[in-house]
Amino acid sequence: MARTVRFHEHGGPDVLRLEDVEVGEPGPGELLIRVDAIGLNRAEVLFRSGYYIERAKEFPARLGSEAAGVVEAVGADVTGFAVGQPVSVVPAFSMNEYAVYAERAIVPASAVVHRPEGLGAVEGAAVWMPYLTAYGALVEVGGMRAGDTVVLTAASSSVGLAAIQIAQRVGAVPIATTRTTAKRDALLEAGAAEVIVTEEEDVVERVLGLTRGRGAEFVFDAVAGPGVVDLAKAVAPGGTLFLYGALSGKPTPYPGFDLGMPALNMRTFTLFETTTDPQRLRRAEAFVASGLRTGAFRPAVDRTFGLEEIAEAHRYMEAGAQVGKIVVTVDH
Repeated sequence: MARTVRFHEHGGPDVLRLEDVEVGEPGPGELLIRVDAIGLNRAEVLFRSGYYIERAKEFPARLGSEAAGVVEAVGADVTGFAVGQPVSVVPAFSMNEYAVYAERAIVPASAVVHRPEGLGAVEGAAVWMPYLTAYGALVEVGGMRAGDTVVLTAASSSVGLAAIQIAQRVGAVPIATTRTTAKRDALLEAGAAEVIVTEEEDVVERVLGLTRGRGAEFVFDAVAGPGVVDLAKAVAPGGTLFLYGALSGKPTPYPGFDLGMPALNMRTFTLFETTTDPQRLRRAEAFVASGLRTGAFRPAVDRTFGLEEIAEAHRYMEAGAQVGKIVVTVDH
């Protein structure tokens, strides 16, 4: 038996329950992981609430797709992993099939990466989703290179902070946006070349000014909704507006026709484009591990909670005050 977070109906953080659940043994292609730390993601808040891109198929339902821990058992047909190895689980599966909010969890081996030497469990649960998301969109798909400018909305999120560091590493220029001045200094300290405070400044005007009228080669947006019209005005000809989240909760228009049909690329992006493609994941893992070794990448952990505080951790995420990743630790 293992303490496992489940919910018996969609709703707010209070629907989360910590229950004893039998874990079982890993099947073919699976690993049993002793979970030491769990990375919280916005997807879990949406899944719990019933507003994610997929809904819970049955109750009680479970949560979580990112964690760090140690291999406890190896299923048939699994190679490259051994009992006792420190690993991280990356989001690469439906939470209707697997989940890691627990003391122990069975996960597909294809969603597990080796934890780089010297990377602790908390950092190991905080690094992969943010960096794989930003790398997958901006480098793997977008081809971001030295001299490019990238505008980052929700820049104080773990993905936004990872994107700042990835842009720096390839020689691109990261411009962060934030709603108020509260996080401005933290974003500059994190490496943003410029910070645009959207309540006080015109994003399009600032971006065009900073790029000498060219616009940004990339806009990496977690908000979507009506704001994409203005963001599209800040994209350079032939540039790309990536939508990797929908925090606004409002319908998202396609602005190309209203703006006179510019050479605008606009596409959605999800982490699964990287994590479910073995070759892309292999390249991404190498890129992130290299950045960790050199110190170019520094996972940002805002706050940690205990597993028994999972509801409070979800409330904290929904409040939106964090700068970086929220991690839940598991005592054994």
